[in-house]
Amino acid sequence: MSWSTFVAVGDSFTEGVGDLDPRTGVERGWADRVAEGLAARHPDLRYANLAVRGQLLEQVVETQVERAHAMSPDLVSVCAAGNDLLRPSAKPADLARRLEAAVARLGDQGADVLVFTGFNTRATPVVDLVGRRLATMNQLIRDLAHRQGAHLVDLWEMDPLADPRARAEDRLHLNAEGHRRVAARVLEVLGVPTDEDWREPWPPSDPMPWVRRREADLRWAREHLLPWVSRRVQGRSTGDGRPAKRPEPAPVR
Repeated sequence: MSWSTFVAVGDSFTEGVGDLDPRTGVERGWADRVAEGLAARHPDLRYANLAVRGQLLEQVVETQVERAHAMSPDLVSVCAAGNDLLRPSAKPADLARRLEAAVARLGDQGADVLVFTGFNTRATPVVDLVGRRLATMNQLIRDLAHRQGAHLVDLWEMDPLADPRARAEDRLHLNAEGHRRVAARVLEVLGVPTDEDWREPWPPSDPMPWVRRREADLRWAREHLLPWVSRRVQGRSTGDGRPAKRPEPAPVR
């Protein structure tokens, strides 16, 4: 199957945070990689990425969904609510209802819609504190995907993503290898042949000495955890004032 216009909607995961392209200095991410894979077979594909890091589900709905709908895509991805789940007040059932309304809207012109569960958080203990809410949200996403006839990319079932080596330095986002594996999985879900193998096992690695692990933990807390807590306290986000990196559908280079 071929698509003429692919639009990606979401937050940092879809923007590609953690996968910095050394050629351009811009985040690449799984969505860019999927667009490149699709364009390799269908060069006329146009691709837009409206995702902005740090946005909550309601912000994604308010600032991205209608813009994406107006582009009349025949393939659209939506992944959001991860930032909401980090908040103690998050209610998965409410988030799922809002997400399902967005999925229905994006698919009401006949577009194929991709939705995603959250990936396994056991490699990030701080994030794993919301594990129960995430598990509930994941099941609700599976259910809404079935009701809406959407393509489901179940990241939780991708065991390689649970390995710390799939994570960026902030331990929250995926790194280039993690995004590569997600892109391979998305293409597989879409039925698009690819030489990439997301199931490829990680090579054996030597265990890190206890002292080095503690040093890494302290460095992570200083460089990533404390700034994140500070932004939360101040009501700021890394995406404040940030534009989408591909605001209009355009050919893929």
